[in-house]
Amino acid sequence: MSHHSAASVTGASSAGPQVSEASGVATVAVLPTPDSAFELREARVYGPASDEVRVRVAACGVCHTDAVARQMVPMPCVLGHEGAGVVEECGSAVKDLRAGDRVMLTYPWCGECGACRAGKPHACSQHFALAFAGHRRDGTRPIRIGDQPVASAYFQQSSFSTLAVAPARSAVRIESDISLELAAALGCGISTGAGAVVNTLNAGPGSSLVVFGAGAVGLAAVMAAHIVDAATIVAVDVNPGRLQMAADLGASAVLDARDPDLGARLSAILPDGSSLVLDTSGAPGAWMSGLEILAPDGTFAFVTLPQPLADFAFKPLPLFVRAASMKAVLQGSAVSRKFVPQMLEWHAAGRFPFDRLVTTYPFADINRAFADAAAGTTIKPVLKM
Repeated sequence: MSHHSAASVTGASSAGPQVSEASGVATVAVLPTPDSAFELREARVYGPASDEVRVRVAACGVCHTDAVARQMVPMPCVLGHEGAGVVEECGSAVKDLRAGDRVMLTYPWCGECGACRAGKPHACSQHFALAFAGHRRDGTRPIRIGDQPVASAYFQQSSFSTLAVAPARSAVRIESDISLELAAALGCGISTGAGAVVNTLNAGPGSSLVVFGAGAVGLAAVMAAHIVDAATIVAVDVNPGRLQMAADLGASAVLDARDPDLGARLSAILPDGSSLVLDTSGAPGAWMSGLEILAPDGTFAFVTLPQPLADFAFKPLPLFVRAASMKAVLQGSAVSRKFVPQMLEWHAAGRFPFDRLVTTYPFADINRAFADAAAGTTIKPVLKM
């Protein structure tokens, strides 16, 4: 999708929530071009609008989507969509949050389309534009560097910043005493992996699950499958350290994705096939192997695509002969204000040790955090502001 088409989906209407002209000074990580490094700059953050909150960001997770978004968002821009911090100011229409609340920021939804009204905000018809257009729904950009507005409101939060404005409906109050650094890890990737298993695929006792990719999303899926007592949980990856982590977190078997006999090894573990397959890797080989190991009436779910904006081919025959289905997973089909507290409950009970995936970095080391994630040496980076 071109920058123009992403931005034009929402349009820039003059109506909508009134934005406060009061601004706060923040340090932001700005991306000048798709191929450049992040630069820390002083900026002004304007708002909040009547339906928004302004948050003093304490920490922000780094998600694979942030790396992919370089090709999808207008430049220069401020990314970041897993912010956690303390509410400083609420817009005039916000009734359910107040200054001083500890919150984490999650994905945006319009609140007005059919899916949102039906209680399925993850399927919001405006989600793509709200995430990637680089502005609010009314066309305004909350972050300015000097006199220049920069593409911001990324996922309607742009939380690679010490201050963020976000729709109040996307903010989840943190009732537990968990640190903001850990809470920041839950906003997108980990909730997508766990939610894919629990919400999208409805896994439960007796389910079998093969997870391709043992990064933060895949490992969250493994943990969730273990929580719901799935009968067989197989993790497939190329990184030995991540496979060991998957085994530690509840996988009953782990396999090297590069093994030329991968298909035979999967069949040996699951002679009747797997009722559920989840691809978090985006590797074309995972689609081939995943469809082949699918059990009759099974479901192949995916959270990413081999090449997000390109056409690609796969053989649909395995789906057809097995009467199986494919399911795209967005945001783990999660209603964040219900699912985040659920994950925090699991964590408090020792059943969802996602803290083992997290490595924290000072905000100034944002480029190192991205490099370590790309190299596979860090599973889930979290920036500390």
